[in-house]
Amino acid sequence: MTAGVRDTVAGHEIELEIGGMTCASCAMRVERKLNKLDGVTATVNYATEKARVSYADGVEPEQLVAQVEAAGYTATLPPEPTEQPGEPQDEDDPLRGPRQRLIASIVLSVPVIVLAMVPAWQFEYWQWISLTLAAPVVVWGAWPFHKAAWANLRHGAATMDTLISMGTLAALGWSLYALLLGDAGMPGMTHGFEFTLERGGGQDSIYLEVAAGVTTFILAGRYFEARSKRRAGAALRALLELGAKDVGVLRDGREVRVPVGQLAVGDRFVVRPGEKIATDGVVEEGSSAVDASMLTGESVPVEVGEGDTVTGATVNAGGRLVVRATRVGSDTQLAQMAKLVEDAQTGKAAVQRLADRISAVFVPIVIALALGTLMFWLGAGVPAAEAFTAAVAVLIIACPCALGLATPTALLVGTGRGAQLGILIKGPEVLESTRRVDTVVLDKTGTVTTGTMALADVHTAEGVDDTDALRLAGALENASEHPIAKAIARGAREKVGELPEVEEFTNVEGLGVQGVVEGHAVVAGRPALLEQWGLHLPDGLAEVKAEAEARGRTAVAVGWDGEVRAVLEVADTVKPTSAEAVTRLRKLGLTPVLLTGDNEAVARTVAAEVGIDEVIAEVLPKDKVDVVKRLQAEGRVVAMVGDGVNDAAALAQADLGLAMGTGTDVAIEAGDLTLVRGDLRVAADAIRLSRSTLRTIKHNLFWAFAYNVAALPLAAAGLLNPMLAGAAMALSSVFVVSNSLRLRRFR
Repeated sequence: MTAGVRDTVAGHEIELEIGGMTCASCAMRVERKLNKLDGVTATVNYATEKARVSYADGVEPEQLVAQVEAAGYTATLPPEPTEQPGEPQDEDDPLRGPRQRLIASIVLSVPVIVLAMVPAWQFEYWQWISLTLAAPVVVWGAWPFHKAAWANLRHGAATMDTLISMGTLAALGWSLYALLLGDAGMPGMTHGFEFTLERGGGQDSIYLEVAAGVTTFILAGRYFEARSKRRAGAALRALLELGAKDVGVLRDGREVRVPVGQLAVGDRFVVRPGEKIATDGVVEEGSSAVDASMLTGESVPVEVGEGDTVTGATVNAGGRLVVRATRVGSDTQLAQMAKLVEDAQTGKAAVQRLADRISAVFVPIVIALALGTLMFWLGAGVPAAEAFTAAVAVLIIACPCALGLATPTALLVGTGRGAQLGILIKGPEVLESTRRVDTVVLDKTGTVTTGTMALADVHTAEGVDDTDALRLAGALENASEHPIAKAIARGAREKVGELPEVEEFTNVEGLGVQGVVEGHAVVAGRPALLEQWGLHLPDGLAEVKAEAEARGRTAVAVGWDGEVRAVLEVADTVKPTSAEAVTRLRKLGLTPVLLTGDNEAVARTVAAEVGIDEVIAEVLPKDKVDVVKRLQAEGRVVAMVGDGVNDAAALAQADLGLAMGTGTDVAIEAGDLTLVRGDLRVAADAIRLSRSTLRTIKHNLFWAFAYNVAALPLAAAGLLNPMLAGAAMALSSVFVVSNSLRLRRFR
């Protein structure tokens, strides 16, 4: 049990996996129970079903598990992370059981509801067919609710599960009484819609459609909630799968392919062009450009040579490297980032579902009212059957059919409409955050900008035509695999068409390229390479180069026929829609902040172009999390928009994470909202849609709750006609569904 314990500076820390929680109040109960122990500070997250516990010396992990079990739940340590990420996990789908339960309940419930609501279809003995279909739904389909209600009852607590269990069992129980001992089982019995208030025994009324319908609707809501919660750990799996799976290690002068898990500190391994670097290390042979944008956010590939450090999971974009491993396994930067994401997810406040908050007050009141009704009518000398009918009517009318529908239907319609617009909403807890957000942190690379290098500008010496410069430089760079060279070649093709062939091409590592194009000896790259050929930048082009670099762009000098004749600017360009998107976010009352791993000059240039005042540049992945935490400490409610691995932890830490769907799987899984298109304007639409969906849920809950409040006094007075109760419940459900359907008109 103690194997998973992690020592921390201030004592010990452990992460328990909690089982058996069905609502936010369960999480609060576990948290309170753990915090009662001396020297223990616990945070329980209902969404991830984990408890992070800090405890002092003298407290054993077994005590923590026992304390959770004393509250009626289960606690286990999470499994150790696998040594070789990305290996397939042989695990059963945990959603299979709930899905089968839901499908079976739907198949059995639909005929029961249809028969009860359409008197013309009520054939002889239809009520017994309804009982045959409804009983498995109420007993087996609703078993999770009965089980949770019993567990809560043993610990003196009541939740939504208690009300669902009592209401459905009461409806089934009274229906059995009416069928077996009352008049409801007689041949030819029909349910008519009589809108009258009268007191009666209720021996001829059955409530099977209520019992089966409520069970099915609530099961559907729970299933969709569980499906979104299941994805909470996907960010970590996606992060770890970014790493290389195997590696060519040099042993006795030969290269041997081994799984990454077998790498040890000090091993020398080979990285070919296009391969991922297997682990953190130091370059011992070769030089290349390394694309580290997924980890650092830096859009320009980093030139590395002997003695330079490289990071695991980054991509070798140039030459062959021999690297000596310095960190492996859980010590690597990638593993530490996975830890950051996990910390941020687990550290989120426990989700407070609106329906659960209402039920926390509503459930005990309803139960007390039902018992009070029974006692009052018995005390008033009314026959026991009538007193029991009134008490059961209270439970049935209070059974949260519309309450249970309020959240899932609005979510279903809202998320469906979002999917049409390219917005994926992960779960109900996301919506609460969108209402309170006041600051939006925008990652630069791939979010505000395209995230790929492009030819931004062409400057030529006097008398030189832009087309000539692009044709010659583009042809030369087209033979190179370097990302900057590819950007120049792509830009040249777009402007001048097909590029001529290059002869005698040479790649000078870290400096540039040279060759012969159309009879001209052409050289392109850093000034140092051109100076080797006796070519010096004229004053005009030297100024252009200095200005470009001051703005954070990459300047490539191009010379031919004995002179430097052009300077080409390459940069990560701003998306055409980003400025409009920033304006829309401001209209929603949000303050935009630009956050990037790029340098200050680049960040300021991009911010000015799109209309952002606040800029935070040159930050590492861990610093991004700290920036979000700092903004939160200032009292701001922070939304984060990002697309890279380096954004994943910050997306998880933010109150609302919006991941660009054009980015990495890690960012998408860590975010709360995914924007399928790479258009920042969708971020504003996503916040608007989420706010509309939350508003609809609140309206639904209000009307569902108001219906219960209005009908309860009639039920308690014994005046509630069973069919009127059924009709009212159906109407409240129809209202909730039709109100939710209005979200389909969102633009």
